[in-house]
Amino acid sequence: MRSNRTERGQRPTLYQEVTDKVIAELEAGRVPWVQPWGRAKCGLGLPRNAATGRRYSGINILILWGAVIEKGYPRQTWLTFRQALALGGAVRKGEHGTTICYADRFIPKKEQARAAETGETAEAIPFLKRFTVFNVEQCDGLPETALGTPEPLPEREVVPRAEALIAATGADFRIGGERAYYDVAGDFVRVPPQPAFFAQINYYRTAFHELSHWTGAASRLARDLSGAHGSKAYAREELVAEMASAFTCAALAITPTVRHADYLGSWLAVLREDNRAIFRAASLASKAADFLLAGAAPAQAGAAA
Repeated sequence: MRSNRTERGQRPTLYQEVTDKVIAELEAGRVPWVQPWGRAKCGLGLPRNAATGRRYSGINILILWGAVIEKGYPRQTWLTFRQALALGGAVRKGEHGTTICYADRFIPKKEQARAAETGETAEAIPFLKRFTVFNVEQCDGLPETALGTPEPLPEREVVPRAEALIAATGADFRIGGERAYYDVAGDFVRVPPQPAFFAQINYYRTAFHELSHWTGAASRLARDLSGAHGSKAYAREELVAEMASAFTCAALAITPTVRHADYLGSWLAVLREDNRAIFRAASLASKAADFLLAGAAPAQAGAAA
């Protein structure tokens, strides 16, 4: 059993705190050094100190990346409370900082004395010191030179045939926010803006996954969309949408990928319980893909001619 406590029974060590956070991210299916930048409000880059201009390094990159994504800050620029004051600004009241680490080594006096007596080399002890930084978005009164400019998101990488297919479906397709989903009650699809995806081609893979759910509405292919998250019905519908998206992408010459690998366990449970489930899912997926692709058939025929 892993211990989270120091030898004195105090709060967890900084080493353990950071390690536990990384473990939690991995157990949740997120890789901290390949962050889900689709949730970010800023461009990709390394965090910097607003006062010195220096880049943060090591574990502090992971900590500050996580904070930028979680809080939605548009800049990856940070400073301490005192640095904000020195620049003529101040941290806003009520703002909570982010704990980062400073690594160093020191030689205790007893070790220095022992080394002096024996003539041996003194052994330095590594240690971590914690201190708090604030994003410049949490401060007021900072000069423009400290704020810098928000990292711009890249231009869209448009795939015309995919854009045409999305438009041809006639779906209520909304762009914005941090999450991709099909709203059953409102009968609309929402996806984050394309430039926010870490790999922009994933915008289309995600769009066709959600549009595959859209085909299952009662007024279209009438699949069972009532399953609650975690239920077998939900897992079956996700399997259909995953395959339908792959079929649609392949028809558009977009390489399919697994968009929801976190459902793997629930898919396995469904397939192990029923050896016909994959056949039904593949059949429903083909119908969903055909429904989507039918809207683009006239345009494709015209292009071929």
